[in-house]
Amino acid sequence: MSLSQSVLADASIWCCTSTTRDFETITRRVNHEGISFLTITLPTFARDLERALDEGVVGPHLFLSFKKRGSLPRFLGGFCDQVFDRTSGRLLDAPSHNAIFFMRQITLMFKKILLPCSSERERTAYAKYIECESEVERFTALNRNSAKIADFGDMCGRLWAGVLADVDLSTYNIELLPKHGSGSTADKLYGNAKFEQSTWPRRLDECFPAADFIICNYGFNEELERIDFCEPEAEKPVRVISVPKTLKTPRIIAMEPACMQYAQQSILEILVPALEGSSFLNNAVGFTDQTPNQRMAREGSITGRLATIDLSDASDRVSSLLVDVLLANHPSLRKAVFACRSTRADVPGFGIVSLSKFASMGSALCFPIEAMVFLTITLIGIERELNRRLSQGDINRILRSVRIYGDDIIIPTDYVRSVVSELSAYGMKVNTAKSFWTGKFRESCGRDYYDGSDVTITYCRRSLPTHRSDASEMISAVSMRNAFYKAGLWKTAEFLDQYVRRLAPLPTVLETSQVVGRHSFLGYETQRICADLHRPLVKGMVKASRPRPSKLDGHGALLKFFLKRGDEPIFDAKHLERYGRPESVDIKIRWASAL
Repeated sequence: MSLSQSVLADASIWCCTSTTRDFETITRRVNHEGISFLTITLPTFARDLERALDEGVVGPHLFLSFKKRGSLPRFLGGFCDQVFDRTSGRLLDAPSHNAIFFMRQITLMFKKILLPCSSERERTAYAKYIECESEVERFTALNRNSAKIADFGDMCGRLWAGVLADVDLSTYNIELLPKHGSGSTADKLYGNAKFEQSTWPRRLDECFPAADFIICNYGFNEELERIDFCEPEAEKPVRVISVPKTLKTPRIIAMEPACMQYAQQSILEILVPALEGSSFLNNAVGFTDQTPNQRMAREGSITGRLATIDLSDASDRVSSLLVDVLLANHPSLRKAVFACRSTRADVPGFGIVSLSKFASMGSALCFPIEAMVFLTITLIGIERELNRRLSQGDINRILRSVRIYGDDIIIPTDYVRSVVSELSAYGMKVNTAKSFWTGKFRESCGRDYYDGSDVTITYCRRSLPTHRSDASEMISAVSMRNAFYKAGLWKTAEFLDQYVRRLAPLPTVLETSQVVGRHSFLGYETQRICADLHRPLVKGMVKASRPRPSKLDGHGALLKFFLKRGDEPIFDAKHLERYGRPESVDIKIRWASAL
């Protein structure tokens, strides 16, 4: 509540309006409704605000959870009056960008706080996962030999034939270098244990021979005797789990078995550079840099010529049938992609189900494959709008104004209706609450813009710490403080400074310092000079974490060496004793450089 009060104080200064009644409303409703008012109800205010900005008027269907005076809500009324006309509800000719920013900051701040959902909401999320799978299965059954799939295949041939040729050749020649990630797997292999796999599916062995992928060289053939080459029905299914997203609903992901993830990474490593490095695609798809999407979203907010489209359950709605058609002209790549695709999922409360979708979030190939599918459908939608077959020159021209980053889609506004229609026809679900094309508000890849002004807000990701030992909360609070400081919310930054300083030292350091400290436009402070290196030192919190113990030797250690990228040694000299993500993060108070 004190954090909310501080943000309201900043808002009052920036927008020259009183926020006393607004804080009273928040206090009263939190006392009555609990924290769900901050995490669930308030974000609906922001959603309705964005819709009103897009439609140009506050309709009677908006802000239903808040009392109104005239056409506008009483809550944050001083800000609403700077954006809309209270009598008619219409958007003002020159609305205050600061008011828009602060209304979003106040109402969205706690939306993504990392707190567990109720068990009922979690069960509902799993049920929706199963429902989504049923819809994909119906789409596959109804369209297997339809004209729609033929059109999709035709566009794939024109769009991806040249781009994927080298990837297909590399797959055919098995010029692939696999790797393990640092995350969890369905078979619960952690750290260095992943380099001593004991299971290898037979269908995986057809494209990723065990002799080439899980032993160092043919001199270790005896290691293959301990491998269980399992049949498809004995394969480990992906493990579907929930991770915090919002208190309204968790995020559902699927953890892949280590062997599948291991093979998927080898394809990912050649597929992404091929797509991002293609001169033909003109940067129309991206996987490593979000800034082009953000620049285009800002441009769209100014000119209105570009629309931002967001998809719901994007990963879970891409049918394996579409991916099969997508890769039909590249048989080696297609065979390898489907060989390392998990075909079953273990869903809590529903048991093991067969999958019609290509892959859930958690597969290494989910992100690039879905982007390719979405770009293909986008081009089909534009072709429908133009009512003629696109020539290669047309495609080259259109790709300069289209950008796909995962499920964030940016297209010319002229083609929105047709593209949205085609996305729905191919089984996708457009999130109309987060898709914008008629007003001056746009959002893409974590940045939000209104008429060229950045109105991106700062989220409170974790509860505020109550003790110095709350390491993750301490780190999050300082990070949030620095974000508020850079956004010009001085009162909020000052409140967090005082709050954290009651628990631990909080010196002023540069962003490059390993000390968890304050960032300032005025530089850094010096509490002491290092006698050896003559650099400024400060006393503060320093992150300390150690990977979990995970010993590796023999054949597995040699395999890990051969899988290493680059000529530089692994930075941790004890990586054969401990490896993987740390079980926990701690902070230590000590002297360290402010630079």
